[in-house]
Amino acid sequence: MTPKEQTIQAVYSPPKHIVSAATIVLNAQGEMLLIKGPRRGWEMPGGQVEEGESLKDAAIRETLEESGIEVEILKFCGIFQNVEASICNTLFLAKPVGGTPTTSAESLEVGFFPIAEALEMVTWKNFRDRIELCLNEEVQPFYVDF
Repeated sequence: MTPKEQTIQAVYSPPKHIVSAATIVLNAQGEMLLIKGPRRGWEMPGGQVEEGESLKDAAIRETLEESGIEVEILKFCGIFQNVEASICNTLFLAKPVGGTPTTSAESLEVGFFPIAEALEMVTWKNFRDRIELCLNEEVQPFYVDF
């Protein structure tokens, strides 16, 4: 393929990567917000970044949509990249600023849990690792590929 053909293909090809944003939400009591999704069980709220949306705005929107909780982003923590699946997941630390825990089409249950208990509840793949890294300021910002 010539460089011109590559450029044309790049212009007309759909995106090949998925970018998502998730939040680790800690309340004043030191409890963590978790949602129970229909496929992966307990996890942090988050989801795909929409076209024209910032990572921070996506994290705030997804948290509200999935949990009913309005958040303020405190800091960027890091990125997990699933190289084979072409997915980049960005992670932010946040605090609740409003709303009430509410289920949605994406969450069967929603609640705040003590951190140790929350970590035991999260069992899907490397989601627990993601949370632990977000709670450890010494390793931030982090980049993990797998």
